[in-house]
Amino acid sequence: QVQLQESGPGLANPSQTLSLICTVSGGSITTNDYHWSWFRQPPGKGLEWIGYINVRGSTIFSPSLKSRASISRDTSKNQFTLRLMSVTPEDTAVYYCHRSGGGDDDYWGQGTQVTVSS
Repeated sequence: QVQLQESGPGLANPSQTLSLICTVSGGSITTNDYHWSWFRQPPGKGLEWIGYINVRGSTIFSPSLKSRASISRDTSKNQFTLRLMSVTPEDTAVYYCHRSGGGDDDYWGQGTQVTVSS
């Protein structure tokens, strides 16, 4: 059974760089044609796709976040990391990691709350 678990600081100050890690168990992030994505849901709003990293390490981002977001991976730890620069209170949201593609079921992490406030 594939499991995804987000981890992060919970609270960030405006203008800082936010880093969130997704740890994957039950499957490798380097096999099959999966997309390993990050989503977020601000309070009272819908789910927003941020971007993904694929099995080859290539990344694609939402146009609205492309200038501030990056995704990297640590294959030795089976983790992938979202970094979001210059955060503002508008980046306050529950952040989720997600796996899709490969002709398999989708999997979601449970989500992690991030609040941006001074």
